[in-house]
Amino acid sequence: MSRNGVSLEGKQAWMREKHAPTAVSSSPASVTLEQHHYSVAEVAAILNCSQDKARKIFENEPEVIDLGGDGSPHKRRRRYRVLRIPASVFERVCRRMRNP
Repeated sequence: MSRNGVSLEGKQAWMREKHAPTAVSSSPASVTLEQHHYSVAEVAAILNCSQDKARKIFENEPEVIDLGGDGSPHKRRRRYRVLRIPASVFERVCRRMRNP
C-alpha cells in the first residue's frame, strides 16, 4: 500500500486501462481515411478526361480532401489545389453520372 491507500497493482491496472488502445469507430471520417484516395490525375485517366474537368467535377463533393492553399489575394496568385478523392466518393459520382 502506498501513502494514499492505493496499491501498486491498482495503479498499474488503472494505467493499463487508461492507455489501452480504443476500437476504431466506423464513423464516416475513419472510413474515409482507411480507403484508397485517388489523385486528380488518376481520376482523369480513369474517366478519360482532362485534369481540369476532373477537378471541376470533384472539387465541391463532400469528403474530398483539399490539400492546397488559399493563394494570396494581394499578390493575385492562383489557388494551388491538391485534391484527394476517396474511392467511395469516386464510385458515388460515377453512379450519379451514369444515372442522371
